[in-house]
Amino acid sequence: DADFKTPQWVAWQLTAEKTEGEEPRADSFVPDPEVRGAKAYPQDYTNSGYDRGHMAPAGDMKWSRQAMQESFYMTNICPQNRNLNRGDWKDLEELERTWATRYGTVYIVAGPMYTRKNPPRIGNHKVAVPDCFFKVLLVAGGAEPQAYAFVFRNEAGSRPLKFYQHTVDEVERLTGIDFFPALPDTLEARLEAAMNHVN
Repeated sequence: DADFKTPQWVAWQLTAEKTEGEEPRADSFVPDPEVRGAKAYPQDYTNSGYDRGHMAPAGDMKWSRQAMQESFYMTNICPQNRNLNRGDWKDLEELERTWATRYGTVYIVAGPMYTRKNPPRIGNHKVAVPDCFFKVLLVAGGAEPQAYAFVFRNEAGSRPLKFYQHTVDEVERLTGIDFFPALPDTLEARLEAAMNHVN
């Protein structure tokens, strides 16, 4: 998003094999070289009070050096409350890896949500601070696919993941994104209306 300097959404596929990589964490945030014009820089976050929060986590990219390095592009990063980034958001990332190992494949879409037209900004390049974050998962490979959707306010909190759960339909209404358009319509409708609670 050229105005907010954050991604609109990030999507990736996590498989059981990809959870077993040995590539070490890169920890080198860099501007995305493919973005021309206005973009975010790592220094915009310095002393802002916010973490450089990954949408697609580095922990899902241990299978490839290139994937690991690209996960640190600023197009995958949002200003995120530190407690959220290192707590409940991280808990969901770990659950996704557990599910990928157990069921074989998880398709994940995540991104920021802005409920205000003029959100707070940080840094010289005026990176917008999201009000919330969404994450939508399609867990494939089990007996039948299951969909899960979450919305996290960009604030501290230590709650069970079910506190953040919504239906995919609800998150589609909030974001304007159609998450699973390639699925057969009847399956898509059933998955997106269902509420499969996590523990």
